[in-house]
Amino acid sequence: MDFEYSDRCKALQATLLDFMDRHIYPVENVFYEEVDRNGREKNNRWIPTDIVEQLKPLAREQGLWNLFLPKSPRAPQGLSNLDYAPLCEIMGRVPWAPEVFNCSAPDTGNMETLERYGTEQHKQQWLEPLLRGEIRSAFAMTEPGVASSDATNVEMKIERDGDEYVINGRKWWISGAGDPRCKLFITMGKTDFDAPRHQQQSMILVPSDTPGITITRPLPVFGYDDAPHGHCEIIYDNVRVPAANILLGEGRGFEIAQGRLGPGRIHHCMRAIGVAERALELMCKRLNSRVAFGKKLSDQGVWRERIAEARIQIDTARLLTLKAAYMMDTVGNKGAQAEIAMIKVLAPNVTQQVLDWAIQAHGAGGVSGDFPLAYQWAGNRTLRLADGPDEVHRNAIAKLELAKHTPLKEDLALPVTRG
Repeated sequence: MDFEYSDRCKALQATLLDFMDRHIYPVENVFYEEVDRNGREKNNRWIPTDIVEQLKPLAREQGLWNLFLPKSPRAPQGLSNLDYAPLCEIMGRVPWAPEVFNCSAPDTGNMETLERYGTEQHKQQWLEPLLRGEIRSAFAMTEPGVASSDATNVEMKIERDGDEYVINGRKWWISGAGDPRCKLFITMGKTDFDAPRHQQQSMILVPSDTPGITITRPLPVFGYDDAPHGHCEIIYDNVRVPAANILLGEGRGFEIAQGRLGPGRIHHCMRAIGVAERALELMCKRLNSRVAFGKKLSDQGVWRERIAEARIQIDTARLLTLKAAYMMDTVGNKGAQAEIAMIKVLAPNVTQQVLDWAIQAHGAGGVSGDFPLAYQWAGNRTLRLADGPDEVHRNAIAKLELAKHTPLKEDLALPVTRG
């Protein structure tokens, strides 16, 4: 099993590290200051920030653009999952940085979905402007009325009416829906409630300005509204779209969800490792700079234990992530489903622990806005729910393990999940 990065990956890694040092870290707080200023002066926190838009052309010029999408003629710069992993980790160190490189969720997953399952018309209308960074998108699957950890529970109705589909239902925690640049909702609902369980669902492309769509509210995460991105609740009331907007055809939604969520999960984990790595760095710097009871905090045994454990856990999570990426590249997403599930459990939990230690090392400052730790803690905590809660992934891992030792493998079907 070869985890060696390609020469191209290593060159991009050096370029990206330099870009972060020159253009991201020095203005990290400018992003949040712009959002707050828009809220005060223009009474609108949902205006896209200038800082991100100013950096996008520079990132594109340096070849740091659309690196997440492998094997696409429309994005020949796209890397393998293994080569993308260290770059995604670097981008993840600052929450808003991935958008600068057109590598932010949920657009990455949506672009992969359009590339793999869309028609040529879909790609020209939606994929190409997404790849150019001209628009943004959202993925509408989770619903407030059902346990969305099991995607077969979705109740949104998608009904055929002549040359159109009519959509009715409610979605929530739809990340990116608050952004005024969001022009597309890839929406999952049911076209046939009487079909076999995994053939009831379909996915359909819904322009965000379609009559009948109402964004009712942004949903804050531990008090953060994540403007101008946002996580919103949306009502679809007799929303009509052309029948040609269906992806693959009726009853294929669960299949598409399986293909979409695998890469999305591992991207989350790659970014989470970047968060953990940065938290460890901040923790060490803080411990080296503080004296209590006559000696530096970094000389105290409890903190050395935590530093050592953080390093062990981060490297463990990174290695499992690389294994999952390697398998996705070599045997496909389905062949890597156990590794994807394992890293989806491990990485967010490791990162949460390291963030917690880093916050503790910073004392009261750790829970303030003076350091990035509190915001990163809030964002990372959602990863134990997003794209499937820990419990469902652990159940899937157990089923795969049990299947090695039972002849009744057909009884161990694995669900697609989303928080």
